[in-house]
Amino acid sequence: MTLILFNKPFGVLCQFSPEPNGSPRPTLAAYIERPGVYPAGRLDLDSEGLLLLTDDGRMQARIADPRFKMPKTYLVQVEGDPDEAALEPLRHGVHLKDGPTLPALVERIDPPVLWPRDPPVRFRKSVPDCWLSLTIEEGRNRQVRRMTAAIGLPTLRLVRWRIADWTLEGLATGQWREAGSTATA
Repeated sequence: MTLILFNKPFGVLCQFSPEPNGSPRPTLAAYIERPGVYPAGRLDLDSEGLLLLTDDGRMQARIADPRFKMPKTYLVQVEGDPDEAALEPLRHGVHLKDGPTLPALVERIDPPVLWPRDPPVRFRKSVPDCWLSLTIEEGRNRQVRRMTAAIGLPTLRLVRWRIADWTLEGLATGQWREAGSTATA
């Protein structure tokens, strides 16, 4: 079994084949030349960070399926300057259009040392921003962005840092490595 940890850059599609409309957006094929591996889950075009790929269908399903409640930790830059009370709804679960979310683990963090994003996040001198570490056990479409928006904190940058025991530690944007034998699902 092969398990690959990939640091997906901003603007890269989570698929190997180009879009049928001929879009020039880069795909995983521009970064990973390993036949037979497929993404276990997805990251939106405008999200960055850890994407796991495997050649094992059972492992792929286990990682991607929300029934297994595999924790995923995101580093989230939000617009605003929330205090602890403002973050409390995330800790209890927020109601989205597709139903309530499970409670999340969330805390304010110092700005992380990350690679520069291309294009950079828009900076506005008159609007504060801050960073959060947010861990969820679900995987709905654009869930983290919708959760922060629901409490009045629009997401500016979203980086998935961890899935279960696997992290981006030591992986530059656009780079990948095979998981060591010490990581488990």
